[in-house]
Amino acid sequence: MDAKSLIPFFSAKGVAIIGASSKPNKLSYGIVKNLTLYGYQGGIYPVNPGSAEILGLKCYPSVGEVPDPVDLAVIVLPAGQILQAIDDCAARGIRAVTVISGGFKELGEEGAALEKQVLALVKARGMRMIGPNCVGTMSLHSGLNTTFISGIPDAGGIGFLSQSGAVLGGVVDLVKGKGIGFAHFLSLGNEADVTETDVIEYLGADDATRVIAAYVEQIRDGQAFIQTARQVTRKKPIVLLKAGRSEEGARAVSSHTGSLAGSHAAYQAAFRQSGVIEVDKMGELFEVAQALALQHLPAGKRVALITNSGGPAALASDSLAVNGLRMADLSEATRTELRKILNPSAQVANPVDMLGGAEPHEYEAALRLAAADPGVDILVPILVPQALVNPVEVAQKIVAAAGETQKTVIACFVGDALVAEPRKVLHAGKVPMVVYPESVGTVLGAMIRYADWLSRLLEGADIFTAVDTNRAAEILGQQQPGSVLGEAQTRPLLAAYGIPLVAGSQAASPEEAAAAAVQLGFPVAMKIVSPDILHKSDFGGIRLNLKNKGEVEQAYLDLMKDTSLRKPGARLEGVLVEAMAPKGQEVIVGMRRDPGFGATMMFGMGGVFVELFKDVAFRIAPLTRDDAWEMIRSTRAGVLLGGYRGSEPADLEAVVDVILRLSQLSVDFPQISEIEVNPLFVFPRGQGALALDCRAILA
Repeated sequence: MDAKSLIPFFSAKGVAIIGASSKPNKLSYGIVKNLTLYGYQGGIYPVNPGSAEILGLKCYPSVGEVPDPVDLAVIVLPAGQILQAIDDCAARGIRAVTVISGGFKELGEEGAALEKQVLALVKARGMRMIGPNCVGTMSLHSGLNTTFISGIPDAGGIGFLSQSGAVLGGVVDLVKGKGIGFAHFLSLGNEADVTETDVIEYLGADDATRVIAAYVEQIRDGQAFIQTARQVTRKKPIVLLKAGRSEEGARAVSSHTGSLAGSHAAYQAAFRQSGVIEVDKMGELFEVAQALALQHLPAGKRVALITNSGGPAALASDSLAVNGLRMADLSEATRTELRKILNPSAQVANPVDMLGGAEPHEYEAALRLAAADPGVDILVPILVPQALVNPVEVAQKIVAAAGETQKTVIACFVGDALVAEPRKVLHAGKVPMVVYPESVGTVLGAMIRYADWLSRLLEGADIFTAVDTNRAAEILGQQQPGSVLGEAQTRPLLAAYGIPLVAGSQAASPEEAAAAAVQLGFPVAMKIVSPDILHKSDFGGIRLNLKNKGEVEQAYLDLMKDTSLRKPGARLEGVLVEAMAPKGQEVIVGMRRDPGFGATMMFGMGGVFVELFKDVAFRIAPLTRDDAWEMIRSTRAGVLLGGYRGSEPADLEAVVDVILRLSQLSVDFPQISEIEVNPLFVFPRGQGALALDCRAILA
């Protein structure tokens, strides 16, 4: 639906509170009260047939009797009454409803069935719904507050959305009074209709929102999220905290790709591909969002620390290194000028340690000098409050210096009570402040990642036209749902999409195997073919370097016997006889289909040690050529392929080609649940790559 359909949730002309109560201990009373407290200028209409007025406001017996203007309804009724209430709103002409009430899918199957009915009615009536099972929304600039939360944060440029009402309520208390400014606060609850993607799209076009912050537990339509986020992050940053990262309870999988490509791997890949900045902690969510809302993006990675204490500066410098930034080399001219204005015992290299008694004017002067140094991109003043120095005055001087430069300024004031007022001064002056030195690198690293994202040229997915989709469809059509396809069945599938395969053919007897070997040319390899054996090496199902017909025939007999002993009852369908490939570097290219995001591509170090080293990178298909290159560059396998310590560079273009072709196959045929090439042998530059083994699992 059009994002304009969400306008009433942010700037309603009038609000009906259906189920409003005159009892102060009821949630609906809190909602009515909040609508009266923060400057909302629209109509406020409590609806309850049992009350005449609430908080001095006329109470209406039904939503049908509510006067104009009214374009938003907040429903606080038992779950069983929600359907009727929504129908009444539709009849009144209200097209936006927030359902605070619980009792839906969060309670089990019966509640989920009711939620489906509610959603069907909402869609049938052409309405939009936030919730159910949420705590409402706040728009800080208009005063529209449909929550029952006590208090509000400061107004500013952060639009915050949360799938958890409790998290939203806790955050209000956490940030209240700290000068962290918000444009909107939204609790989405069960997201039966309005989702995080809908809200991100709306906030992307909202003039009051400079940064979007989000707490997310699940994204159901991953492809829609990626498409929307890619568009929004070109205009403003999205900072996101994802809950539920562990893989405990994940289903058992049988391929390497399946075991490594857990759900959070898909989320991380999606965030990278759409420019979303992922953070690890709640505190980081708002530190990073506030910095992005207030400050210029860094033009580079060179940081100058201006401090009155060596310890916090050392911690900050460590965090810079971890996050890909570095300490700036101050010029001799800058150091000379610093010596003139600072204590003779001060250190004027970077960090600039002005000693414990550093005065406010020294902070200002040192910052101005560092800002003028062409070797500095980022300024970080650090203060540990001292008895003889007023931290508020230090904050004021930092704001003054920051206002005269286009370079990024982030302050670190270490403490609690003593830095509360300075924080307000700094934030009012558009200088973000953190209290832990370790946070400096985290915040700046996030800002650098966003600046890098904006510098990228976005391209479309690579599409190969010379592929045989009909042949691939025919191969897959011969398989039953849930089938496990070994190498023999997967090879023709890859061949249809132009993925290079080591030469080979299937044989069902020693004589057939020997004939195949003669045709291929010695030496050859032999592999067992069985629908019950996915990892052949685990059962001794491979023989290498067979040099003549006699060795081939004997190997066939040995394989059948040994495999029967190691895997009793396994169905043995013969062998694959393959040419011995020249030695190459082993990598893995694979795909696992994520329930939310779809085909999740994987690249990394291959062979039998793939799960041991877990040197892998993920992206969501369809892939661009840049996506494939980034996958390779972000792994140690990619470093080795590039020519590590003087070794000959491998054919990286051939690897990119295989990744993109497997991506296209995965998108074209959603019935493929998992597929992988392991190992893919990569030869020196210009000599290509060969798939030596492969397997697939159908949904």
